[in-house]
Amino acid sequence: MSFTIAIIGRPNVGKSTLFNRLVGQKLALVDDLPGVTRDRREGEARLGDLQFTIIDTAGLDEGARGSLTARMQEQTETAIAQADALFFVIDARIGLTPTDRAFADFARKANKPVLLVANKSEGKHGDAGAMESFALGLGDPIQISAEHGEGMGELYDALAKLMPEPVEDDEIEDDEQLSEEEAATRPIRVAIVGRPNAGKSTLINHLLGEERLLTSPEAGTTRDSIAVEINWKGRDFRVFDTAGLRRRSRIEEKLEKLSVADALRAVRFAEVVVLMMDTQNRFEEQDLRIADLIEREGRAIVLAANKWDLMETKGGGAISNLRRDADHWLPQVKGVPIVAVSGLMGEGIDRLMQAIQDAYAVWNRRVPTAALNRWFEQAIQANPPPAVSGRRLKLNYITQTKARPPSFVLFCSRADAVPQSYLRYLTNSMRETFELPGTPVRITLREKANPFAHKRKRPS
Repeated sequence: MSFTIAIIGRPNVGKSTLFNRLVGQKLALVDDLPGVTRDRREGEARLGDLQFTIIDTAGLDEGARGSLTARMQEQTETAIAQADALFFVIDARIGLTPTDRAFADFARKANKPVLLVANKSEGKHGDAGAMESFALGLGDPIQISAEHGEGMGELYDALAKLMPEPVEDDEIEDDEQLSEEEAATRPIRVAIVGRPNAGKSTLINHLLGEERLLTSPEAGTTRDSIAVEINWKGRDFRVFDTAGLRRRSRIEEKLEKLSVADALRAVRFAEVVVLMMDTQNRFEEQDLRIADLIEREGRAIVLAANKWDLMETKGGGAISNLRRDADHWLPQVKGVPIVAVSGLMGEGIDRLMQAIQDAYAVWNRRVPTAALNRWFEQAIQANPPPAVSGRRLKLNYITQTKARPPSFVLFCSRADAVPQSYLRYLTNSMRETFELPGTPVRITLREKANPFAHKRKRPS
C-alpha cells in the first residue's frame, strides 16, 4: 500500500535537505538562498524498513494572485491534497516566526496527520526553538538535523505510527535481469533540454493535460530537474523537465550553476534527449553546443522546433528547410529527427512522441554480424583506406559490441594511423545502410595481434 508525505514549511527551513536525506540522493537543489525550490518534486523514500513517496514543495509564502509566488503556493496546495500525511518543518535555530504560525493554521485545515519537525537541532542551539514550537498546537516537535542525519530514529518512531504497514520491496529493477519483453514495456527516460525560455515546461504541461510545472515569460523559472510520468497512447514515458542551459560565460550565480549541473545529470540519466529550440532563433551557437554534448554522452537525440504557431510561413517548404539546416549544422548526428511543435497550442505533439519512440528503437538497434561484414567489405572496396607514410592500412573486420548507442570495434593493422575522415566515411555509410539516423554511432579501433611478434628476427 503506497503512502505519500508532503514536506511543507516556510522558505529555507531545510525541506529539500530532508527530502534528499530520505530518498538517499541529492536530487533536490539545496542552497542558503530562500525560495530555491519552485516546482514540487516527488521521490521514493526509505526510513528504516518504511517505504513511502515523499514530495518536496516550495516554501509557503504569500504572493499576489497570478504571481509566480502565488502559483508556487498552488503547487504546494496540490501536494498537500495528494498526501496522506504532512511533515511541517520549522527552523529550530531561528524559532517560531509569524509565518510559521500562519501556515500552521493552514496545515491544520488540511485535516491530515501532521508531524512537526524541528530541523537544524544539532547541538544545543535548537532546543529553545523546539520548545517554542509547542505553541503551534501540532503536537510534540521531533528534533532532527537533516543535514547531519540526527534524530532520524525519533522521526521513524513517529512515522511508523501513521503508516498502516511497512511496504516490502520484493522486486529489484535491474536492466540485466529484465527480459526483452519487459524492457520494451519499461518507461522510456526522456530529458527535455534547451536554452532558457525555449518552452520546455509548457510542452510537458500540455502532455500531462495540467499545469504541473511552473511556466513564466521570464527566463529561468525552472531550477530543479523534475521527473513526471506520462502515458502516451499506451506507452509509458518518464520525462525530465530541466533548467535552461546558457553559455558557461554567462553563468554567474551559484544557484544557476547548480541548476545546470542538475540538467546535465538528467541528460546522462536519460535514454532519449529532446533538444528544444525556438523556431525563430534556431540553431544558435548554444543549441549546437547542447547537441554536441548529447552526442558525446551517447544519448538518442530528437530536435523539437518549438513555437511553430508563431511562424508566418509553414507548410512543406519550411519543414524541408528545417531538415536541411539540421543536417548542415549537426553533421555528427546526420539524419537526426526534427519535429515542428507548439507546446502552447499542442501542434505536432503526436509526431514528437512518435519520433522519441523511433529514436529509442534506433538507439537500441543491433546489426546482424553477417550483414555488418558484407557492408564492411563493400565500403572498403568502394573507398579503400588511404596509405599513411607510404604504408597501406589493413582493415580486417568489424563487430558490434553493444547497443545504447550502437557501438562497434574495428580491427586493423595500425589503429593510430587511421584518419578521422575515413572513420566519418564509415560512420555515415553505416547510417545509410542500416538506417541509423541521428543516433550516436561509436567505432573503436583495435589493432589485431601479430602472431609473429614474439619471434626473433633471423640474423642477417
